[in-house]
Amino acid sequence: MVTEDQVRQALRNVLDPEIGKPIEDLGMLQDIEVDGEVVRVHVLLTIAGCPLQDRITGDVKAALAPIGVTQVDVRMTPMSEAQRAALVENLRGPGAAAAQAQQRTFFTDGATSVIAVASGKGGVGKSSVTVNLAVALAAEGHRVGVLDADVWGFSIPRMLGVSGRPVGFNDMILPLESHGVKVISMGFFVPEETPVIWRGPMLHKAIEQFLGDVYWGDLDFLLVDLPPGTGDVSISLASFLPGASMLVVTTPQEAARRVAERAGKMAERTNLRPIGVIENMSSFVCPHCGEPTRIFGEGGGAEAAETLGVPLMAEVPLVVGLREGGDSGTPIVVSDPDSAAGVAFREAAHSVALAVKSKVGKPLTLLAGPGAPAEHGHAH
Repeated sequence: MVTEDQVRQALRNVLDPEIGKPIEDLGMLQDIEVDGEVVRVHVLLTIAGCPLQDRITGDVKAALAPIGVTQVDVRMTPMSEAQRAALVENLRGPGAAAAQAQQRTFFTDGATSVIAVASGKGGVGKSSVTVNLAVALAAEGHRVGVLDADVWGFSIPRMLGVSGRPVGFNDMILPLESHGVKVISMGFFVPEETPVIWRGPMLHKAIEQFLGDVYWGDLDFLLVDLPPGTGDVSISLASFLPGASMLVVTTPQEAARRVAERAGKMAERTNLRPIGVIENMSSFVCPHCGEPTRIFGEGGGAEAAETLGVPLMAEVPLVVGLREGGDSGTPIVVSDPDSAAGVAFREAAHSVALAVKSKVGKPLTLLAGPGAPAEHGHAH
């Protein structure tokens, strides 16, 4: 017969699927009863009807199997309001609620590098680049999140193959996860076919919530997929997180290059720091003979990088698998990491990590940006 201490020690391996910390540390392991051959584990859920309760049950049983426990009774009850408040204070630190009322803070461990992925115009594959870089960084062992700030044209959920509705309680939202990447998107809050018809103040508030109300945890990198151009969302992000890095995505042709340069120069004026350029669709690789054809011309990425004074981090070829991965929710760095595009993304991810590694980690406080609305509406 096992002891309660043995059971408790074994359950140290059970993490909350959304928060990523041991359930005992989160106050979710309410009680353990050892009754002969049967072990009863009482678990507190953050909300009633938690969508991941079956996974927690499975994880508890799997953790107890190695110590010889075969009869496990997992009993779940929702947390009280006081217990939820204690959990939020545990995650965000003492006094966080008061600080939140005064000045919203980007809640990570303080050493997160924020990288805004921007393009001057739409259709250059910016979201594909964001997704593949994020998954490639996660595959290298980094802790990565993606904020889909393209509020009107969100596509990150489909490209990462993640769906569902994030859990929210006590003004805290828990991101969903796919391919080892935490993700939040307007796509989780509105049906995919529903247009988001918002103007500046509402967009500003949504970005503020995605940064300040989402519990991102201990991230190394947060990639922000910006809408194309230099509009409200880009300006809001720059006002909230001055000093964040920016990666510019372009295609080889002259028109895209000029607009990409404009986005890069906008970054410099709004205290975002350009760190590199990625040229997407640099060539089309024939699936039959493997011969590359530069259907969009060449040199746009190199010229944009030179103008902005940053390195060209990758030339990503246009391959069928890249489009298929975006449609199926399995990025090419997962489905075919050794393909030409997969290698280009993995090398770019390595370059991005090196470019921001030297930056001293410090807590990022969300500044009240210019034109911030006074009201406190919710995006969820």
